[in-house]
Amino acid sequence: MAGKTEKLLSLLDGQPVIPVIKIKDLENAVPLARALAAGGLRMIEITLRTHDALEAIRRVAGEVEDAVVGAGTVLNPKQFDEAAAAGSKFIVSPGLTSSLISAAADSEVPLLPGAITPGEIMTALEAGIDFLKFFPAEQAGGTTFLRSLASPLASVRFCPTGGISALNAEEYLAVPNVVCVGGSWVAPDDAIRDGKWDVIESLARQASALKPI
Repeated sequence: MAGKTEKLLSLLDGQPVIPVIKIKDLENAVPLARALAAGGLRMIEITLRTHDALEAIRRVAGEVEDAVVGAGTVLNPKQFDEAAAAGSKFIVSPGLTSSLISAAADSEVPLLPGAITPGEIMTALEAGIDFLKFFPAEQAGGTTFLRSLASPLASVRFCPTGGISALNAEEYLAVPNVVCVGGSWVAPDDAIRDGKWDVIESLARQASALKPI
């Protein structure tokens, strides 16, 4: 599993923000992915929160060469397998279970599972996973909590998600054990609905240039 963590980091390629997007209209998936990739956010997470999510992943994987598409809100091995079959290059889950660990162990697709407590993080470490989603970040203690984990769990790196915006992303990126953040602010619902791909590309460009403060 450790090798898969490095594969995931390689796919990320230094990108500071992973867009977390929900596809309500399937026809928006490809132009949205193109706009995000053009703005410098190639790695995108399409959450399995809508009926068309898997087909959206399938289309983006097949039609947007510049995008690295993954599936989010994966809750069980069945969803893991379906997302991988649809073309997901990575899988994101809000938490960590033994069945998801097993599914990831049997797949070439890397898993970014959620973990908050020291016990959850240690369970991930035992499975060889040291890059984790920290969710819901703001509600779970934010940057203060993440900094408190840096010493006792020094080998673990995080992608905080939940309550992250353009206003606080750089604060999170300044935390030593944070690699990137996840957020939906780069693809606002109204901009997607209205097909304002230039607006989304601009937001993506701003997000891709974020640095720790």
